[in-house]
Amino acid sequence: MIQAETIPNIKLCDSSIDHEETKWTINNVHDPAIIKDGEWYYVFSTDAQVGGSFKGGIQIRKSKDLILWQWVGRAFSELPKPAVDWTGANGFWAPEIVKIADTYFMYYSASQFGKNQSFIGVATSKNIEGPWLDQGEVFKTKHGVDEPNAIDANITFDRDGHPWMVYGSFFGGIYLNKINPKIGKLLNYGKGKLIAKRHHNVEAAIEGPYIIYNPEFDYFYLFVSYDSLFSNYNIRVARSKTIDGPYLDFHGQEMTDTSLPPNDVGLKILGGYTFNDGEGWVAPGHNSVLKDGEDYYVVHHMRAEKNKKYSYLHIRKVVWTRAGWPLVSPERFAGEKQRIIKSEEILGEWAYLFVDKDQNEQNVARYLTIAPKGENWKRLTNEQFLLSIDDRNQWVECTIMPAWDWARKKETTVFMGMDPNGQVFIGKKAK
Repeated sequence: MIQAETIPNIKLCDSSIDHEETKWTINNVHDPAIIKDGEWYYVFSTDAQVGGSFKGGIQIRKSKDLILWQWVGRAFSELPKPAVDWTGANGFWAPEIVKIADTYFMYYSASQFGKNQSFIGVATSKNIEGPWLDQGEVFKTKHGVDEPNAIDANITFDRDGHPWMVYGSFFGGIYLNKINPKIGKLLNYGKGKLIAKRHHNVEAAIEGPYIIYNPEFDYFYLFVSYDSLFSNYNIRVARSKTIDGPYLDFHGQEMTDTSLPPNDVGLKILGGYTFNDGEGWVAPGHNSVLKDGEDYYVVHHMRAEKNKKYSYLHIRKVVWTRAGWPLVSPERFAGEKQRIIKSEEILGEWAYLFVDKDQNEQNVARYLTIAPKGENWKRLTNEQFLLSIDDRNQWVECTIMPAWDWARKKETTVFMGMDPNGQVFIGKKAK
């Protein structure tokens, strides 16, 4: 069980910004990339205003529990000149951090806002906290000439342990190419293979790719973010038996298929929401994924409903359906461990919502009463249940687990589920 006294008193919706000297900070984190190194977890993130000023260089934070985060500093004291000369950028976006053999590789992106005049570079270090030595260009694109956009790099590994770089944003879509593990650059320079894109009638709005391999289900999973990072950002997922695709969603639709309505492709697992006990959250996206032992976490930024200027670091537990699809907790991680759920714990009123593929601004919770006689629930395992939700006359396979209710500041119980049609539901105990 979660002990209330172990939960930090963090003001998540306060518009004030922590100063760099503040020891614990989770606000103004954007595009977080996570890695575990020894007993520490590190997050590298996009340059954003910290304190009262803006300074470029890639932000670094660390934590021992995924809850309290300590400011480390910036990777660069000065931005590498080739990236600045190519793009005119005064800060870097969407870093990636990976360790290959005994070397840490940090990828960074420079770009012109609204254009694909962009540059992916890489720096190396023998220490996770630096110093970092810039190794220069990995790939760059020219606006008006090239189809891809050279930003949002993620390094992933195939079954043989060979590294690949997935990257891309808007414009031409998401691409994948092999990496030379000795130098961290492309094995064969070029854009690589297209694995996902969206139609230009929605501004081709797809970005922030991240690929993980789950050996239990023997699939590679592609996570991407759709739409606008300030309002209707949302996280989608597809999977493939091979690292270079094709990546298919729940309905078997290819992520490169632009003939379908643009919201119909990709399994939506998280969007904006409110449970009617606070202002709620909007625009989750640009995630990384952490596999820590047998546990998985999705690490992303999100914005408060009333003040969208600032982004906040959210870390959520990931569970997997029996068919091998990832679902994410409706509450941020607070140290909870999965355990046997007693039948009486699920009884009562729940606030829930279905993760609507077409409503990406902010979904509002509905209510469900789980009755003691079991008319609308059945147990499958210690933590998996079937629930009858939303008068659909279909059973929804759900994982139920303990969590911390950040709005009410108390222990709660949450569920994450999917019906036979691939509709995702999330909910928490309301009473």
